[in-house]
Amino acid sequence: MIKPQSQKLILVVSGLALCAMLALAGAHAQSGGAAPASSAPKLAEEQFKNIQVFKGVPADQVIPAMQFMAASLGVECEFCHVRGDRGLVFDKDDKKEKVTARKMVQMELAINKENFDGHLAVTCNSCHNGSEQPSNTPSVIAKVTEKPANTKATLPPADQLLDKYLTAVGGADALQKVSSRVEKGAIKSAGQPDAPIEVFAKAPDKRISVTHLQQGESITAFDGHSGWTGFGGRARPMSAADNEMAHMDADLSFPAHVKSMYQKFVTQPGEPINGHETYVVVGRSEGRQPLRLYFDQQSGLLLRLVRFLDTPIGRNPTQIDYADYREVNGVKVPFRWTISRPGNSFTIQIDQAQQNVPVDDAKFAQPPPSAAPAAH
Repeated sequence: MIKPQSQKLILVVSGLALCAMLALAGAHAQSGGAAPASSAPKLAEEQFKNIQVFKGVPADQVIPAMQFMAASLGVECEFCHVRGDRGLVFDKDDKKEKVTARKMVQMELAINKENFDGHLAVTCNSCHNGSEQPSNTPSVIAKVTEKPANTKATLPPADQLLDKYLTAVGGADALQKVSSRVEKGAIKSAGQPDAPIEVFAKAPDKRISVTHLQQGESITAFDGHSGWTGFGGRARPMSAADNEMAHMDADLSFPAHVKSMYQKFVTQPGEPINGHETYVVVGRSEGRQPLRLYFDQQSGLLLRLVRFLDTPIGRNPTQIDYADYREVNGVKVPFRWTISRPGNSFTIQIDQAQQNVPVDDAKFAQPPPSAAPAAH
């Protein structure tokens, strides 16, 4: 049995597919074996026991919804779920908090249906805002501050900032010359030992990261068409939402292609990031969550990317902070990035990077269900 601390590290380093790996672990624990391979997505009640308010919801959205609730209340899983001899027992209703959570979700869904045409205008975070108990009393303002005058500066056009970003990393011609990239370094998470990580990317749109843990290899991959995750000899396809994110991460020419990814871009005032003033470019398309890009006002380099994953009760943000840019064969590459989500954060620090080296396409392919993922 994997120890709780080790399991937490595994989940933290699962990268984009954190939710998928949690769902895999949940299905395995509740069914007593590995989940059978199937092309049709399962519903929540087909994969998990004792599903009530999430009936009819795709199974891969259940764990993201749990993450959203935990982050909104500032709690861990044990706030609602009981722990047994072999870990958390998710299907039991022994805790009052779990019963209350169901009622709150039903109330939230009803409010949004009856007042906001079903849009998720009211969520757990609307009232709790990171606290176990929602506040119904405004705080006392100890000091009244004078509001600054409206001195809204003219912001540069979004197209101009996106072009400056492309130029800052080396330009479209330099990016087109990159056929592959192999990076080696370490993944760092608070309270956990550093773990070696390898990242292989190949144009067009293939990427696999392999974290070497004592318990096995944690893998997140995109084969050019779809994504998958692996750990301990098991592999699982990503959800559609995770696929979109993995596809974006796998694009070696992202600075040149980002303009075509969304229908409209607008500029907004930014905020300082590690002492650098920024502009924010927001990409929007009908029916999709926005993409927020924070660019250094001076260098034009991308310092932060924020994207969102829909859940049945709200949206979960993923924030990626980029730093330590270095030039590799004429292209500036971040050698450090920090990925933050509700409940966890980790940093990948690259020590060495090579470009245009041979990488076999077979490395990115999802292995058969009975085979262990091959990292080398």
